[in-house]
Amino acid sequence: MKAEERWQARFRAPRMTLPRWARQAPNRSVYRCNASGAWEIYAWDRAMATTRQVTDRPNGTAHGLIDPTGRWIWWFADTDGDEFGVWMRQLWTGGPDEVAHPGMLPGHPAGIALSASGTAAIGRSSPDDGFQVLLVQAGSSEEPAELYRHQEAAYVADLSLDGSLVAINHSEHRDARHPAIRVLRANGRPVANMCDGPDLGLTALRFAPVPGDRRLLCLHERRGRREPLVWDPVTGERREVWVKSPGDIAADWYPDGRALLLIINHRARTELFRYDLAGGGMTPISTPHGVIEEAAARLDGTVEYCCSSSAHPPLIRSSNGQVVINPAGPIAPPSVPVEDIDVAVPGGRVHAMISRPGHLAAPYPTVFLLHAGPATQDTDSFAPDVATWVDHGFAVVRVNYRGSSGYGTAWRDALRGDIGHVELADVTAVREWAVAHSIADPDRLLLAGASWGGFLTLLGLGTQPKVWAAGIAAVPIADHAAAYEQEAEGLQAYHRALLGGSPEEVPDLYRRCSPITYVDAVTAPLLVLAGENDPRCPIGQINGYLDALRSRSHPCEVYRYDAGHGTLVVEERIRQMAVQLAFARKHVL
Repeated sequence: MKAEERWQARFRAPRMTLPRWARQAPNRSVYRCNASGAWEIYAWDRAMATTRQVTDRPNGTAHGLIDPTGRWIWWFADTDGDEFGVWMRQLWTGGPDEVAHPGMLPGHPAGIALSASGTAAIGRSSPDDGFQVLLVQAGSSEEPAELYRHQEAAYVADLSLDGSLVAINHSEHRDARHPAIRVLRANGRPVANMCDGPDLGLTALRFAPVPGDRRLLCLHERRGRREPLVWDPVTGERREVWVKSPGDIAADWYPDGRALLLIINHRARTELFRYDLAGGGMTPISTPHGVIEEAAARLDGTVEYCCSSSAHPPLIRSSNGQVVINPAGPIAPPSVPVEDIDVAVPGGRVHAMISRPGHLAAPYPTVFLLHAGPATQDTDSFAPDVATWVDHGFAVVRVNYRGSSGYGTAWRDALRGDIGHVELADVTAVREWAVAHSIADPDRLLLAGASWGGFLTLLGLGTQPKVWAAGIAAVPIADHAAAYEQEAEGLQAYHRALLGGSPEEVPDLYRRCSPITYVDAVTAPLLVLAGENDPRCPIGQINGYLDALRSRSHPCEVYRYDAGHGTLVVEERIRQMAVQLAFARKHVL
């Protein structure tokens, strides 16, 4: 297979998320898949071994879930990726879609949870209402009951199985990066609030999946990383789960509520463990080397998970050794494994991963591909874009700079008050290492990234103009103050938490951290990809940056597409990748 065929085959190969099953109907599951050409919601009847496509929308569907009884499938209907809309539902057996509740106004989604009794706790935000949590009886003519409202960010975490308790992650203390937890009764009366104070976040995950069980599984940060905590909000009893293994921890319940499924993330790879609450025993669950992207326990105690590595495409497997389900169609061609490096930086040692084009001799033209977030990370998982760059003769370097998740809370929180410049200092250290070790050709360096990575790309081109041969910024933040005025409410709250206030409160900091401040220093050719309906990195502030470049006749290519913060359509992803390759061939090779 030729390189051109191989990279497109990776993007076109069907992929799916882990099927999530109804708590009271375990043979009924829903998942998202791109087999139709866009990411849509699918229903899978395990007993009948049948699947069907539930949604079919031009720009795909980003959110879907099944209610605990397995009778209804819910999904969020926005317009062309603008992330503003209402929840819809459809019977498991099929039929017409219906608005989940006619009294719900459109908004940005802020969490949803469904009970077995037919009630739904729905979080929404809008410029007029701030953040709301509403309790609705789906299909009823009764008006939604407002349980909560605040101008600071708040999101529904879960609804107890019987519908009596609602858990909310909130930032009433004006720090959306370190939330607190509030539990309410279904009538809106408060039950309990848990807050660990400044710079320590608490995140509610799920109530125990057992009728009448009030225990809430949470994550805390009291020991420098995310760790599980089981809390009874009525009695106040708390149990911290002590784990010796290094790394940040995610968790979920086993169906009987007697054990936790732990997903431990260490150095861009993950491992699974069962933690028994009665005796505190921790049992490893054998999985392939790489990344577990999702995992969930079944009634029989087995665990289903989606796993991949940089070299091998994802599979849905079970701890019993079987493949659970995979979409019909060709499997993506494999790629190359990554190499790990650690480089000294002011905050410690930064971990980076390198993918090399093995068919060529070093030093290579090199893409420094910066991840979004900032509080996410690059992992040793299968990435068609990385594999595509490698196929075309580029080395790819990915840096889990300060601000990334997966390396403890101090590393993640190192950005406060100096966003952009801290991350780029880490990228610089890794770049210098790669050049000194004859991996990266210093004359053929491409800086690229999407979302936060796109922001860092623009900032890097302006503050390090002599370093980069070219830059590719997808859906970037170009002007923090302008973005703040145009973005969704949740992103405004995140901006305030990250920079210590709004643009009116800390204008100098917004200015210092914005790429547009340094736009006149940019010398490298630039490609910008922008979604017309993006609510996260709005196109208006990108246009302002592009106008500033054009005013000095700087070479800049722009690719616009009719969607939001990225695309859910397979062929659109291929078009965007092709544009990036053509740009890189012109300016870097």
